[in-house]
Amino acid sequence: MNIIFGPIHSRRFGKSLGVDLSPGKKQCNFDCLYCELDPAKTMEHYDDVVTVEEVTTALREALAAHQDIDFITLTANGEPTLYPHLEALIDEINTFKGKTKTLILTNAATIDDPKVQSALLKLDEVKLSLDCATQKCLKKLDRSHSGIEVENIKAGMLDFKRKYQGPLVIEILIVKTLNDSEEEIAQLNAFLLKLKPTRIDIGTIDRPPAFDVKPVSYEELLHISHLFDSSLPVYIASRKKADISPDSYAYEEILETLSKRPLTKEDIEALFDEESQKRVENLLHKQKIKLVETNGVKFYKKA
Repeated sequence: MNIIFGPIHSRRFGKSLGVDLSPGKKQCNFDCLYCELDPAKTMEHYDDVVTVEEVTTALREALAAHQDIDFITLTANGEPTLYPHLEALIDEINTFKGKTKTLILTNAATIDDPKVQSALLKLDEVKLSLDCATQKCLKKLDRSHSGIEVENIKAGMLDFKRKYQGPLVIEILIVKTLNDSEEEIAQLNAFLLKLKPTRIDIGTIDRPPAFDVKPVSYEELLHISHLFDSSLPVYIASRKKADISPDSYAYEEILETLSKRPLTKEDIEALFDEESQKRVENLLHKQKIKLVETNGVKFYKKA
């Protein structure tokens, strides 16, 4: 039973130690079509529970062995907020974590629960998934447990955002034909304009899924990113290489592009040829564009 895994290196969160709150088996209130774990019946509560002492003992040992960790990441073979001792665990971790930050990766299905909110408020950073803004999509793609309503999730997110002082990151995983339509993206966009998260990560399937569902390409992710309002900090978090040849962009085209959608360094390298990348640096030098860091990710934006 491996409670701790890693360290894992991430562009967005640095060097992270994972803490699996369900190391024995998958325990989740979703059974997402894209999940790399085998399908399992959804549940409201864990029926296989590790103790707070078991988790903290394993974590203390890992931190002693790896003293340059940026984040302690609470996750699970399933959904970490179903862990019944979550707040007590976070309280205990906060007594010995030192300068290491705490983070949770959650599907947000329980974010409207006051007890869950109380626990998450004690974390340094929170990352919530939101693949769908409509109930039909939630049931079809995330295959949520009975009684979970997308409107309650959205209301819970808004309520939590009003209380939480730390960075709030939203993750959207795009699956071909299931949540990549312009209608579904428009619904997500409308809600995210209300939520105003610190950052929005959009990605696609990059591990073998349990079901026969397909990823979208980098080009499609780029198109989808342009469907969101330009005020939203959208980061394309795909590990898949772009299957496109970089194009030449004139100065005005670069400014026009960045006025519609801020781009990361990875986007610039994928889309712009070498001469165009030099033009980007010239525009940066002339202060026509600027680099803005949003929770660990640098975006090029029009000044």
